[in-house]
Formats: sequence, C-alpha cells, structure tokens
Amino acid sequence: MATARPLRSVLYIPGSKPRALDKARGLPVDAIIFDLEDAVSPDEKETARATLAEALATGGYGHRMKIVRINGFDTDWGLADAVAAAGMGADAILLPKVDSPADLDALAAHTGDIPLWAMMESPLGMLNAADIAAHPKLEGMVMGTNDLAKELQTRFRADRLALQTGLGLCVLAAKAHGVAIIDGVYNAFKDTDGLAMECEQGRDMGFDGKTLIHPAQVDVANAAFSPSEDEVDLARRQIAAFEEAEAAGQGVAVVDGRIVENLHIVTARETLAKAEAIAVMAEG
Repeated sequence: MATARPLRSVLYIPGSKPRALDKARGLPVDAIIFDLEDAVSPDEKETARATLAEALATGGYGHRMKIVRINGFDTDWGLADAVAAAGMGADAILLPKVDSPADLDALAAHTGDIPLWAMMESPLGMLNAADIAAHPKLEGMVMGTNDLAKELQTRFRADRLALQTGLGLCVLAAKAHGVAIIDGVYNAFKDTDGLAMECEQGRDMGFDGKTLIHPAQVDVANAAFSPSEDEVDLARRQIAAFEEAEAAGQGVAVVDGRIVENLHIVTARETLAKAEAIAVMAEG
C-alpha cells in the first residue's frame, strides 16, 4: 500500500532555487515536493523546469520521495510542466486543484505510468474525494488548506473547525482506497508550539504526515508522526500477550487492564513496521 512508506515530513522546495534544491539533499525529510506552481513566479516558470530537471538528474536525494508539483492545466504552463516532469525521474507528479477524476485523467494522458498525487484544495474536490482517491494512477493526496480556507471564506481558528469536514472526507477517502494522505501546511513557521499542536491533531485524525514550508518545521513533524517509545513498547507487549493467549487457546488477551483482540494486533504490527522503516531511513 502507498501508506507503508514513512511520509511524516513533506517539504515544499521551489523548483527555481538552486541553493534550496541543493540544501534539501541534506535535510531529514521523508519526501520533497519540488514545486513549479505557487513557489515559482510567472517569469521564472520556464527556467524553473530546466533548473529542477538538472537537480533531479544530479540526484543525491537518497531515500527521500521525490514529488514534482506542476501547474494546473488551466494555466499557460501546465501542459509543458507535465511533459517535462514525466522525464525527470520523479517518484510522483502532483497536480494542483483536483476537482474530479477527470483532472487526473488529463494528466495521466501525458505522464504514462508515473504515479500521480492530487492537491485537495477546493469544495468540489472535497465532495469528490472518494472518486478521486479511487483513480487507478493515484497514490497520494495532499491537503491544500490555505486554498480551501479561501474558497470556504473561513476565519482562522487554531482548531481548524471550519476545515474539519473537508479534512475528514479526504482522510476517509484515502484510507478507503489505500493511498497516502498528507495534511496541509502550518503557515507560522516560527511558531513551534502551534505546529506541534496541529501535527498532533493531524496525526490523531489519521494523516500520514504534514506538508511543510520551512526546514525549521521538519523535526517537529518527524517527531509527531513517528511512533513514540511508549507506543512501540505497548505494541510489542500486545503482540507477545496475544500470541501467548492464542497458544493457550484464547481469543483475547489483556494488557494494562485493556482487552487486546486481533484488530489491535494488526495496529501493533503496523506500528512496529513503521518504527523499523523510520530507523532504517535514519541509518541511510
């Protein structure tokens, strides 16, 4: 499944900035969105493609997942971006403002077998989230919470109450179809406490990780979306207790005063697998 790969921290990097592209090679992020859209001014769009293609050809990004965000097909640059991105050796191509599966069909016509990701940032996209997640080429969804808030005409709230319906619909769609789901950005990049709270909220909702706008946010996101030592310890004890119960012909076990059934063991094994994958990435 697409969600087996750790995607705790997903950092936006402008495709037009050689220094930023180089610095990203040494950052402890799980994935990079190489951006040709919002982070690139109109007069840099053409050169950004060449700059990004050169950086990806040079390589050096290690285990980090490489995602290229192109401009939409409703712009002057979208089609050329799609054709260029298809030859950059990226792990996925991210399309902004996906409203329906037809938007992904239009992109797939130019990108072949390369996995697609979708920016979920419009009311129509929220309403069509399940159909979008079911697209055969889709492997990930990214919340565009700034655009969504603009379209909904909401006020900022720390609890993101106005966005909860859209966030929840996209989480449900992603989990139903086995694709990755990444939470939106936290704009106040110097507010570590606020970021930590929003990461915790996203993690508890079921998001796989968070999109980031500044390297200073990486450590907070990585910590929030990693299994804690206590969670790993509990998972191990649950598995051991359940296996002991099964050997004794029992269908359930008890750990820390709580019933442990097979469904808890599935979660426990997923926790250990994620912790192990993170450890392997850290060594690499």
